[in-house]
Amino acid sequence: MKPKKLPMSKYRGHKQHEIEHSCDMVDRISNLPDCILHQILSFMPTKEVVKTSVLSTRWKNLWAYVPNIEIDDAVLYPREIDDKHPSKVTSFMNFVERVLRMRDASNLEKFSLRCRISSDASQIKLWISDAISHNVRELDLCIVDMILPVIPRSMFHSMSLTILKLEIEWIEVPSDVSFSCLKNVHLDYVGFLNDGDAERLFSGCPVLEKLVLAYCQWIHLDNILISSPTLKSLTIFDDSDFEPEDDDIGCKIKIIAANLTSFEYIGHLSNEILLSDIPSLVRAYIHISLPEERQNEVTCRAVDLLKQLRNVMALGLSNVTMESLIFTDMPLHLPVFPNLINLTLTKEIENYTFGAVMNLLYFCPNLQFFGLSEGFEHSMDLGEEDRIWLLVPICMSNCLKIVTFKNFHATDSEICFLKRVLKYATVLERMNICWSKTQVGDRKKETDVIKEFDKIESSSAAFVVRFT
Repeated sequence: MKPKKLPMSKYRGHKQHEIEHSCDMVDRISNLPDCILHQILSFMPTKEVVKTSVLSTRWKNLWAYVPNIEIDDAVLYPREIDDKHPSKVTSFMNFVERVLRMRDASNLEKFSLRCRISSDASQIKLWISDAISHNVRELDLCIVDMILPVIPRSMFHSMSLTILKLEIEWIEVPSDVSFSCLKNVHLDYVGFLNDGDAERLFSGCPVLEKLVLAYCQWIHLDNILISSPTLKSLTIFDDSDFEPEDDDIGCKIKIIAANLTSFEYIGHLSNEILLSDIPSLVRAYIHISLPEERQNEVTCRAVDLLKQLRNVMALGLSNVTMESLIFTDMPLHLPVFPNLINLTLTKEIENYTFGAVMNLLYFCPNLQFFGLSEGFEHSMDLGEEDRIWLLVPICMSNCLKIVTFKNFHATDSEICFLKRVLKYATVLERMNICWSKTQVGDRKKETDVIKEFDKIESSSAAFVVRFT
């Protein structure tokens, strides 16, 4: 049956009602207080915020009071810029000029600038200076392919900055640096001209709490000193595409941070990491890639780094990190971790690294939690009669309370390992087993595995096995 058509008069009335209802909705938004509208607009890109000025007289100047300015030239033109799109470059420059010129004099909460214009460094420097003059609290700059310096000296004396994020080819640090409020620094692909520039930058942050160094270029530098009594969290990504010369052994990065509690390192140890005076360190995560041509060097540096982490309470290691330990005599070189109670392996454990994992457990006499975030690799071949079970780590028999095994496929090797844990862990309280996504829903397999575990005689008087 065909639907009835509305008479034209009723149809018009229906549409008129929709339009009136729509207008009511707009009016409700427009009638909100300025402070709420500013907050709403602060979540939008600046280009879209400025467009709201044409909605009505009520909206004409609202954008000028928004506390955030976020500008990205990628929304204006494709990657092929400058010579191929000079008019679009000019349009972008004019847009930024207008935004900064017409904005009111109130303080800025955030200024984010992402651009690939390499033709006018002086103009970009003025934009950043303008943000600094508005007492900006968060500064996020991504300036690509810029040869000339664009960071104004005024930035290095900001009394308002609390968060600084830089992605820039290189920076020139003045002799005097004073970030009185800066707590969070994130540097991406930043290059320093000399050792002193890096040291002055970090020492000029008296209240620094969080530092991320991602793929920074330490080329031709010798000694980097990061000294901060207030630093709590340090993350280093050092796995850049830069290929060192044959005689280049990298630089030494020395960290002095008495209140550092969290440390992460992801990279191939092209630079030597020296952790000095870190009595407060609690958590560490290490992921070391192992270039074949630098195997011996990386192995030595990996062991040296772990020695410096001997007092942590929680440690995360990747499978590749474990692989690097295969090439060293662990009993002779690895330290004992007397305070370690939480050990998590973050990647799939493979056949040839399982021995290193078990050997590592011998050096963790007080371990209480052991986690395998990605379980075992499918080709893992582990049997209950393997020689590796002849000597049981002391932590397994004395203090291991919780074991978490994720990405569980119910392979023979996985079941063998968990059976052995149940057999030897005398104080085990809980075993958490999380099924792999590919196995979820296989009711028969789940039932069979649960029955298998019900048959196991455990050394622990009271324990729970949980499948999720």
